[in-house]
Amino acid sequence: MHMKTAEVGIITFHCADNVGAMLQAYGMKYFLHTQGINAEIVRYEPPFMTGRHWRIPYIPLRTWRSALWAVRNLITGTLLNLRDGKNFSGRRANMNRFRQTYLVSRTQQVFLFSGGLKKLSYRFYVIGSDQIWNPDTTCGLRKVYFGAFRNRKREKTIIYGASLGSSSIPEKFDRKFSEWISFSTAVSLRETSSLPYVRKHYTGNLEIVLDPVFLPPKNCWQELEKTPCKKGYLLLYITEPNPRLRDCAKKLARAKGLFVVSLCSFGREPDEALVLSDFTAGPSEFLGYLHHADYVMTNSFHATAFSIIYEKKFVVFPHSTLNERLTDILTVHGLKTRMYHGDGKPDIDTPIDWEMVRQKKEQAILRSRNFLLENLRADSPGRDEPGRF
Repeated sequence: MHMKTAEVGIITFHCADNVGAMLQAYGMKYFLHTQGINAEIVRYEPPFMTGRHWRIPYIPLRTWRSALWAVRNLITGTLLNLRDGKNFSGRRANMNRFRQTYLVSRTQQVFLFSGGLKKLSYRFYVIGSDQIWNPDTTCGLRKVYFGAFRNRKREKTIIYGASLGSSSIPEKFDRKFSEWISFSTAVSLRETSSLPYVRKHYTGNLEIVLDPVFLPPKNCWQELEKTPCKKGYLLLYITEPNPRLRDCAKKLARAKGLFVVSLCSFGREPDEALVLSDFTAGPSEFLGYLHHADYVMTNSFHATAFSIIYEKKFVVFPHSTLNERLTDILTVHGLKTRMYHGDGKPDIDTPIDWEMVRQKKEQAILRSRNFLLENLRADSPGRDEPGRF
């Protein structure tokens, strides 16, 4: 498929210093380019997304009541970043290196606020994936991630793989959600569990699609890897403190004669000889560590996704607040048994029928690709009456 005249702007979380956010952004950009579609990531980089990664974090106030919370987190975040020293600088450098090499160009205009987007000249917009509709992630719902911003040259707004972070969001956001989703030409979600909530506010068709990291082939990701110097390790990647997960990882590593590589900053153990912590890893380092690991233990969505892509021996622990997406991705691939629920020790060596997984994955990938390509055709219909300002 070739789109010589149409240009596509991708709006997503590329500016967050988050491995999963950047890898899904790359997956979308890469896939569209392989289809002959002239697409680029819009450098919408608002302070409420980028500020949390500054050495002195910027934490926007939602209400005056939240001022104490914000000040406390500002102080805590600053002290942690100062304590990190070289680790903080190294992590920022690896994140920025990947972003500047694979996602955006230094010559692109940066937009800090939504008002500047009216200057853009793209005909089509692809918004997503990731938790673009999770108010906890975006400090309240944001109209840009619905396509509800002024732009006269826009013809379509396609929401791809939107996630609420859970099955629904607080009722206080319902009015804005209903109003802003009406600006979308086509909508797809990442988690099945969010369908009932979105259907209450949107009358159009809804599709369930895979995270963009599944759209490119495996060898695409291998080309981005930074191969680790170490061998013979279990990768531990967690997104919230989980002593049970850390303990299981260390016990398994000890039983297998391996050591643990931890890429997270929770529960640091500098005197633990079994654990090697890398606090500077960016997306390329993450891919290398995961691909070459003997085992993977995680409660992260994207670590789970790449364990499936790379066909690793892995076990997933539930997340306390964001478990729907983990359950969903395992269910889609017929891997629900890889979720550990605390009943005995996790049997990570249970064989996986990877041929079955590949078949399920390819079916889901085909649906996801078709959703994108059909809605990006210049002759495909848009909404007759988009939302009005």
